[in-house]
Amino acid sequence: MGVVPDPVHILTERLQGAITAAFGPELAGADPVLRRAGQARFGDYQANAAMALSKRLGRPGREVADAIVGHLDGRGVLAKVEVAGNGFINLTLDDAYLAAETTASAASPTLGVTPAGPPHRFVIDFAGPNVAKEMHVGHLRSSVIGDALARILEFLGHRVMRQDHLGDWGRQFGMLIEHLVDLGWESDAGAPRSIADLNELYRQAQEKLDSDPVFADRARTRVVALQSGDPGSLVLWKELVAESRRHFEQVYRRLGLTLRPEDVRPESFYNDTLGPMVTELEQKGLVRVDQGALCAFPPGFTGRDGGPLPLIVRNSFGGYGYGATDLAAVRYSVRDLGADRLVYVTDARQAQHFAMVFSVSEQAGWLGPRARAEHAPFGTILGPDGRPFKTRSGDNIRLADLLDEAVERARAVVAEKSPDLGGDAADQVAEAVGIGSVKYNDLANDRVKDYVFDWDRMLAREGNTAPYLQYAHARIHSIFRRSSEMEIGPGSDGTGLELTAPQERALALALVGFDGAVHASADHLQPHRLCTYLFELATTFTTFYEACPVLRADPEVRESRLRLSALTAAVLGRGLGLLGIEAPERM
Repeated sequence: MGVVPDPVHILTERLQGAITAAFGPELAGADPVLRRAGQARFGDYQANAAMALSKRLGRPGREVADAIVGHLDGRGVLAKVEVAGNGFINLTLDDAYLAAETTASAASPTLGVTPAGPPHRFVIDFAGPNVAKEMHVGHLRSSVIGDALARILEFLGHRVMRQDHLGDWGRQFGMLIEHLVDLGWESDAGAPRSIADLNELYRQAQEKLDSDPVFADRARTRVVALQSGDPGSLVLWKELVAESRRHFEQVYRRLGLTLRPEDVRPESFYNDTLGPMVTELEQKGLVRVDQGALCAFPPGFTGRDGGPLPLIVRNSFGGYGYGATDLAAVRYSVRDLGADRLVYVTDARQAQHFAMVFSVSEQAGWLGPRARAEHAPFGTILGPDGRPFKTRSGDNIRLADLLDEAVERARAVVAEKSPDLGGDAADQVAEAVGIGSVKYNDLANDRVKDYVFDWDRMLAREGNTAPYLQYAHARIHSIFRRSSEMEIGPGSDGTGLELTAPQERALALALVGFDGAVHASADHLQPHRLCTYLFELATTFTTFYEACPVLRADPEVRESRLRLSALTAAVLGRGLGLLGIEAPERM
């Protein structure tokens, strides 16, 4: 086989061959349960397949391990193999092999990351703020997690279609438009409005909806009128949408999202498909009228009373809600876009809703063996009090304000640590560090968990933070600025790596793990796995840098260490880029 920089590939292949040779073809393809060793004294990797197979084979784990090792071909790859404990197989790579794999990573355009096989056509549904309301901190997670997943999957060779599922067609527009009619907006169409005006109008309309039953009935009727194409309603609705989208695009650009205007797929996009979709569901016997509303009842979902739980497709007033547009989006993604993998990056509290949507979609035949959907849920951002992160008055924190504050705090950190960096350069670094810190702080946490928003921890130059990684990247570039060998780095001839010091070897071993980290993040839809890898890589480089002089070393050693440093900078920069975070060369 050709050189594949991540040793896991060839170790897995050889361990599987050893298992088959030792125990027969019925165990062909068995998982060797391979992972990086926790401590250097246990080698570089550890295979735990023996303990997993011992019960199945009816033999002691250590005996199974000895049999595997007896058939393991380690030529050209392994320097040492030993069995420990009840059947742990400790594997130590050959230094020459590790140096060659590291060199191959440096010469690879993808830095050693292998393409996905087979590639899929993904639709990733993320961001999706609501029209007529300003983006707030609650919109951060879907935006940055979805964008990171899209970047990672594209890097692996998948076809990724982003979908910004704006909320622009639900019942709230009945209330908003009816309120605007009461205020006389029909006679003042086209007047300049700001998103702040829309926020206030939304608050007023909501109060009126909650307190005035007559207005509530008018609002429900207005939804049907809007969705039926009433010209007057459409004029006001378009004004709300245009002003909101201007605001959203400003925030998207500030966050560095890869969403483009053509990626916007608002709820209204599906309006013309709702009727045909409902007809299809009716013909397949998947919906029925219940208490005046047209509902689907996917199997396995029950309400508090124990009865079947409905997914409302069309309400009793004839309007369509989230259930209908989400079903239509699945149908469109599979039939029109040809997607075979659908990923929805939304709040964990919507888990049941999407499970019901996916179930109905499977019943309808839109999802199945050829196309599957997955919910990638995320937890809540909490304040220091352990409650959802809000202002002291209890309002949602405006996302634009949060980003402004992050940049200002980063500016102070940059000024303190790099006083010689001024003017536009300081502004650019402050922007990169501030925005990067907000994004990395979110991505570094397991997305399914809640996390506490802490400014000091987020902007710290130590620990698993964006500034720590960004400073590590900048430090390496400072080495090259102080040397006269800027041409050395990934893409050069790749010769001259010498792994003599244990810190050099540890860094090389970390570098060839980039492939596994990227694939794990994609396979599990968890960007925090890549964050953890980058943090460990930066920490390993720090240990190497402190123990192994680079510029003061002898010429041959110096060249090797410069190449290791260059590859580390490249991997840090590429990894941060996959997370949507800038990696400045000067800080």
